[in-house]
Order: sequence, then structure tokens, then C-alpha cells
Amino acid sequence: MQYLERITIDPAICHGKPCVRGMRWPVEVVIDMLGSGMSINEILADHSELEREDIFACLNYAKLLVSGRLINEAA
Repeated sequence: MQYLERITIDPAICHGKPCVRGMRWPVEVVIDMLGSGMSINEILADHSELEREDIFACLNYAKLLVSGRLINEAA
């Protein structure tokens, strides 16, 4: 699925939570920033290590989880 390769899971990073590109940016934190009202541009301005595609990847990952589909089914 589009952007999904940007989400990584590594037991040594953030206790194995899904993260952006192996960095210490859990998907849940990015979703929380969006949910708090931050725009994509505000997030990118505040956190230069993130890319627009990372945010879309987080949204896509969250959509797959709430849809009940397994992540490996999306490929």
C-alpha cells in the first residue's frame, strides 16, 4: 500500500511501536498531533526530520488498523 514502507516496527525502538522510518517518531504521536489540530505544514515546520509522506504514511497505517485489515494484507 502507498507509503506503508515508511512505517517500521523494531523492538529496540519505542518498545516496538510502529514508527516513522526507524526514527523515534511513533505513528500514534503523529496522529495525536493531527488530532490536536496541528496542520501538516505546522508539524513539518516544527519537526524538520519528518517529511510530508511520513504523515500520509501514518494516516494510511491508522486507516488500515481501524479497518480491521492486517497490514500484510494491504500489500
